[in-house]
Amino acid sequence: MQKVRTKNKLMKSYIFDQYRKEIIPKLQHQFGIENPMAIPQLMKIVINCGLGEALTDKKAMEKMRTQLQIMCGQRPVVTKAKKAISSFKLREGDPIGLKVTLRKKRMWDFFTRLICVALPRVHDFRGVPKNGFDGKGNYTLGLSEQTVFPELDFDLVDRVRGFEITFVTTAKTNDEGRGLLEGLGVPFEK
Repeated sequence: MQKVRTKNKLMKSYIFDQYRKEIIPKLQHQFGIENPMAIPQLMKIVINCGLGEALTDKKAMEKMRTQLQIMCGQRPVVTKAKKAISSFKLREGDPIGLKVTLRKKRMWDFFTRLICVALPRVHDFRGVPKNGFDGKGNYTLGLSEQTVFPELDFDLVDRVRGFEITFVTTAKTNDEGRGLLEGLGVPFEK
């Protein structure tokens, strides 16, 4: 009996398909880019959550780690203090936050859920601020609560915590980064 080989194809979200078919030609025309390989693209999404309360409450780190794992589909990494600060009672090497770096399929899945599901659930949402760019085309968005993600069970949430989402792109300028993110569906303020 012969073994049947199947290729494990990488399933992308519909936003990735839209990027390939519609956004690439639009960006190429808008910025006058001749080489298709030079068109800005989304490389990774980094989710960062600072937990200063973890110095006194060790269970807070585990609870937020579980919540981030459910939201992102990937286990977060614990970030540690790089230097000691006596006024905060912080020693070098103390765990003070969590970080998740998403690439490829998980990145596109998270991006789709963020744009289509989570951001519309934000109370009194009028768009994300335009001033979150860093000068090199990367954009950072801060969310004040994790409960906007519907896959998160309310029994797991012990306290509302905020976190940052950074979209790392290959754009060289803020205008290229904004054009890319607007094309992908990020609702900026008007």
